[in-house]
Amino acid sequence: MTISLQDVRAREFPWADRGDTIYLNHASTGPLTVSAQAAMDEFTALRAEPWRISKEMQFSALDRARALSARLIGARVEDVALMVNTSYGLNLAARALPLAAGDVVVTSDREFPSNIYPWMALERSRGVTLRIVPCRDRLVDEEAILSALDAPGVRVLVLSWVSFETGARIDVARLGEACRARGIWFVLDAIQGIGAAPLNVADLPVDIVACGAQKWLLSPWGSGFVWIRPEVAERIEPVDVSWMAVRGSDDFTRLIDYDFTWRDDARRFEMVTLPFQDFAGMAASLAVMEETGFERITSRTQELATRIVEWATARPDVRLVTPADPSRRAGIVTVALPEAGKASAALSARGVVHSLREGGIRLAPYFYTTDEEVEKALRILDGCVQGNTSE
Repeated sequence: MTISLQDVRAREFPWADRGDTIYLNHASTGPLTVSAQAAMDEFTALRAEPWRISKEMQFSALDRARALSARLIGARVEDVALMVNTSYGLNLAARALPLAAGDVVVTSDREFPSNIYPWMALERSRGVTLRIVPCRDRLVDEEAILSALDAPGVRVLVLSWVSFETGARIDVARLGEACRARGIWFVLDAIQGIGAAPLNVADLPVDIVACGAQKWLLSPWGSGFVWIRPEVAERIEPVDVSWMAVRGSDDFTRLIDYDFTWRDDARRFEMVTLPFQDFAGMAASLAVMEETGFERITSRTQELATRIVEWATARPDVRLVTPADPSRRAGIVTVALPEAGKASAALSARGVVHSLREGGIRLAPYFYTTDEEVEKALRILDGCVQGNTSE
C-alpha cells in the first residue's frame, strides 16, 4: 500500500501542522524526520552503554546508509563511500585526481565556496590553474564553459548540479559528453539537487558526485556520500588513509597483520571512524524517502516550484532568477523584487522560513509542503511588491 504524502507529513513532520511555521528553506537545512530522530536517539542511548553495541549493529548503520544512497542515485553500492559533508568529496576529487603543474581546472564564477577553495589550494600546492568562467545573468554560461574546455591543458570540469543561489540546473549530460569526448574529468557538487530532482549516475557522463545529506535528504549534519565512477576509482588512491581502507580490516582480531592493499570498493575512500549515530539517522530519513517514492518526491517538489515560477512570471514587478524551464531547475526558486530585504523580513515575521541570497528571495519547498503554505508565502510577497506588508 502506497503511503500518502499527507500521512508522511503527519508522521514525520508533526511540527508542520502547528500553524506557526512554513518551512521553505530546504536548500539551507532540511528538517530531520521523526524516524531519523528516533534512530539517532536509540543509537546515542546505546552509545552511553557501549557494551550493548555489537560490531554488526554498529557497522550495519553504515551499510544501510550506503545502500540507500546508492539506490537513490541509481548506483552500485560498491561505488559509494560515506562522508561527513560535500566538502570532503570535493577535496577528495581535488587531491586524488592526478593533476600536475600546468593542468587546468574549469569552473564557474558563482559557485558555492566549497567548490572553489579546494581547487584554489591546488594552484598554490601543485601549480594547477583554476579557470573561472563568468556567468551570464547570474546563470552558468554553458556555451562559455564548452569553449573553455577546448583550451590546452584542461583536465577537470567542476560545477554544481544546481546553483545554491539561483536554483538553476546545468545540463549534466551535455557538459559531461563534452568532457568525455575531450578526456576531461567531470566533478559534480550535487547537494542542492539530489532529493529534489532525479539523478541516475549510471546514465550520465560524470566521474565524481559529492552530496552532503543535511539539505534535501533530511539527514543530520555530518552525513553524506560520494560516488566515484569505477573506471576513475581504479586510477586514483585515497589521499587520507583510514585504518579501515585496506583489505581485511573488518577482522578486528588481526589488526596488526598489516597489509597495505586497498579495498576493492569505494570504502577505501571512507575516513573511519564515522559518526555512526548520524548515519543511522541518515539511513532512517532515506528509508522514509524510499517508502514515499523518490519519483513522487521529485514530481511533487517540481509542482510546488512551478507554482512559484508561475507567480513570478505573471508579475511585471518581479524578476524570476531561476530558469522557468522545469528541466533547468530542481527545488529552489529565486525571485528578485524591489527591496528584497524588507520582503525577507516580512516573510520571517509571518513564520515563512526562507533565505535571502545575493539580493534574491530564495524559496525551497519540499514534497510535504502544502499548496496553501506556498500560496500564503506568495500573498505576503504580493503585499510587499504592492507596498503593503500585511496579508
